[in-house]
Amino acid sequence: MQIHKKPLGVNMIQKPSDKEQEYFLQQELARLRELREQYRRQQAEEERRRLKELHFMHCPKCGQRMEVSQLAGVEVEVCPDCGGMFLDAGELDKVLEESRRGPFAQALAAVRKVFRG
Repeated sequence: MQIHKKPLGVNMIQKPSDKEQEYFLQQELARLRELREQYRRQQAEEERRRLKELHFMHCPKCGQRMEVSQLAGVEVEVCPDCGGMFLDAGELDKVLEESRRGPFAQALAAVRKVFRG
């Protein structure tokens, strides 16, 4: 009688261990979590962009299109319908700083503006 020796593992089908299955399940869950988070961020960014397009340069009080005007050298948005005036961050400080300066400083600033073009 002949004994045929087969290399180890040729006929052996390995069943994945519980730890191995748990590892791959954790990896898949982490991947799905990351995909959901990416989708949520993308949706939030698209919504923010859509709202900006819808409301940008519109009066928050009456909804009319606002116009840009100059006030003490600062661009401010003015609503032609209700007369509301809206300033961006830091613009109020610039307007107040300009109004605190004396007439000589204001005249000097006007001369500088003429020479700068």
